[in-house]
Amino acid sequence: MVVLKFGGTSVGKPERMKKIADLLLTTSGKKIVVLSALSGTTNSLVSIGDHLLLGQRAKAEEVIDTLEKHYQAFIKDLFGSEAFHAIGQEIVSRFFIFIRMLAAGQFDNKGYRELLAQGELISTELFYQHLQERKISARLLPALYFMSIDENEEPELEKISERLKPLVNSLNNIDIIITQGYICRNHRNEIDNLKRGGSDYTASLVGAAIRAEEIQIWTDIDGMHNNDPRIVKKTVPISELTFDEASELAYFGAKILHPSTIVPAQKYNVPVRLKNTMDEKAPGTIITSKGSEGTFKAIAAKDGITAINIKSSRMLMAYGFLRRVFEVFENYKTSIDMITTSEVAVSLTIDNDTHLSSIETELKKFGTIEVDKDQTIICIVGNKMMEQKGVLTKVFDSLHDFPVRMVSCGGSVNNVSVLIEKQYKEKALNALNEGLFGLS
Repeated sequence: MVVLKFGGTSVGKPERMKKIADLLLTTSGKKIVVLSALSGTTNSLVSIGDHLLLGQRAKAEEVIDTLEKHYQAFIKDLFGSEAFHAIGQEIVSRFFIFIRMLAAGQFDNKGYRELLAQGELISTELFYQHLQERKISARLLPALYFMSIDENEEPELEKISERLKPLVNSLNNIDIIITQGYICRNHRNEIDNLKRGGSDYTASLVGAAIRAEEIQIWTDIDGMHNNDPRIVKKTVPISELTFDEASELAYFGAKILHPSTIVPAQKYNVPVRLKNTMDEKAPGTIITSKGSEGTFKAIAAKDGITAINIKSSRMLMAYGFLRRVFEVFENYKTSIDMITTSEVAVSLTIDNDTHLSSIETELKKFGTIEVDKDQTIICIVGNKMMEQKGVLTKVFDSLHDFPVRMVSCGGSVNNVSVLIEKQYKEKALNALNEGLFGLS
């Protein structure tokens, strides 16, 4: 069985949703299809929820009206017959009645999570009815029947597997099973979600839970590229990556993959293939435990980084110092990306500055604190590249025109990370593209 995930842009227009149906007909064997909300829907639902939390009901209603008109136009082009257009109207009407009921009540965080789930619920129901109109055999299996997270908001993979396997087995005569990405139930059995980008995560969890032959992530670009195609003109798709390489790239900014996607697939060694809905013949990228050789594979960049430098003469020969520093970040549930140390200082980076003021106050107990915002981490990835000679020379030769704030290497044989000011990001990515790949 193969798991195929289609993102918001892949289902964002009626003709694209129809194309997904065509793709499924040409894919042999049994399939579980994971769908995102239509592109733009989740942003609109977030806007509605934010207005409601602020008590701005009139503004929320304006966004609801605009979104409903979008769906009315969508079903007009999606369905060809009057009978199925009527079914589409009933679906849209039912969902928006529910959204307005949420808006009319005492709106809270629980209602917010229910609101955000509506995008995936409506997209899957519309797609299922499109298949019905085309007489394509399929079943709709709600993700809320099997997808769950624990009190720490972590997916319960074993429980997901225990629930999902018998459901899939009961549909053994059905080749296409449709479910929702992103949404789940929490430990209180309330509707919740896997956070933004979670449809990728859903596909990986489903694939791992049923031990699928392959997980396919369909987007609007032809696989993972060697650099950011939005910034760098000449980029090329990568045919093969290892799980570790893909994890590094996803975490450090490659937008094609949600950072958590690889973890479940890697645990059960389920290959992940990245494909392009707009060009299904493009080979895309395959991610496995093997990968391919090559010093440099790809570059990714992560913005919104804050660097914190702690200078303390007490660091010299002081055991337990780093533990006490890390405890500060643990207490404020703030993760650290990069870290470098010397005998009298430690520098580290964070990508969430929600508790920065409190963290600074705590760290001042240890020494002098310097904070630099608007930084960017650039991550250079390659299969065991740190075991090869001359890697750092090529990286720094490429970056000789830019001040480098921090360097991290050695923690992984697949990755070198450098920290620079965001203002240099575009030029640095292009310089690395030329220096490491000969592309300019």
